[in-house]
Amino acid sequence: MVCLGNICRSPLAEGILKSKLPSDSFTIDSAGTGDYHIGSSPDNRSIKVAKKYGLDISNQRGRQFSNTDFETFDVIYVMDSSNYENVIRLARNEKDIEKVKMILNEIYPDQDYDVPDPYTSGIQGFESTYKMLDEACTEIAKKLLN
Repeated sequence: MVCLGNICRSPLAEGILKSKLPSDSFTIDSAGTGDYHIGSSPDNRSIKVAKKYGLDISNQRGRQFSNTDFETFDVIYVMDSSNYENVIRLARNEKDIEKVKMILNEIYPDQDYDVPDPYTSGIQGFESTYKMLDEACTEIAKKLLN
């Protein structure tokens, strides 16, 4: 799960998907394309919204996406088109590029919709982001468990 700073959208997506899949069978992580929040906890509003839905993401720490993530992960979900371009720039080959997917394409195939960055919005923006990501992660989990 990749967004810009790894404190709002991608930590929520990581926490949501982890809650839907068995941890002994799947490795789920998140990262940011920027280096702004390396080592930081998720935004307090992300933590608050996750907690409202029974998820604790407070132990996550921000990290920056790197090209070694292409080796570690089978699929790399990005939150928006800017994240997509930043991740693709680090791809080493076509196989790496094929791993990168816009997360909302799971519920709106081939539409390439962005998950809006709630960072500059109030708690309602985080709530809306959570609901979008929950719906997308439900679809991802269904595909992975079938």
